[in-house]
Amino acid sequence: MYKRIAFTVNGKAYDFEVDVRESLLDVLRSHLGFTGAKQGCGVGECGACSVLIDGVPTDTCIYLAVWADGKEIRTIEGVAEKNGELSEVQKAFVDEGAVQCGFCTPGLVLTTTALKESGKDYTREELKRELSGHLCRCTGYQNILKAAEKSLEGHVCTCVDSPHYKGE
Repeated sequence: MYKRIAFTVNGKAYDFEVDVRESLLDVLRSHLGFTGAKQGCGVGECGACSVLIDGVPTDTCIYLAVWADGKEIRTIEGVAEKNGELSEVQKAFVDEGAVQCGFCTPGLVLTTTALKESGKDYTREELKRELSGHLCRCTGYQNILKAAEKSLEGHVCTCVDSPHYKGE
């Protein structure tokens, strides 16, 4: 069974029919050519397939394409600046050596981008929790956490008089 859906990816509108059983990951990669999201675990545990759907990090391997009808999707291909330069988040990941094989990097960059765009302040522990849905087998997470903190400079609370401080 097929259903006609319409959504935007990185600001461009798409309108077409999809198999109602097809994941958004399959549609993005196979039909639209957005290969930055990767097939990792296939059960929503590793974050390699993450994109932003209406600004929320979402595992597309377990998200049906038909659920994306009317949504705004941003993939890693849509994160760089309009002039082609890396975004602040991407630069921080490069600067902090938080990229190695690159398999997990798109999902981590998108999640960090969503955190940055939220404008909220995070403690280090909250930041760890927000990034915990992503598995990385290369970096050991410290560089990833440093990159996320660098990206969110001014939004990561470390002072003891902060309302977010919990004695970490």
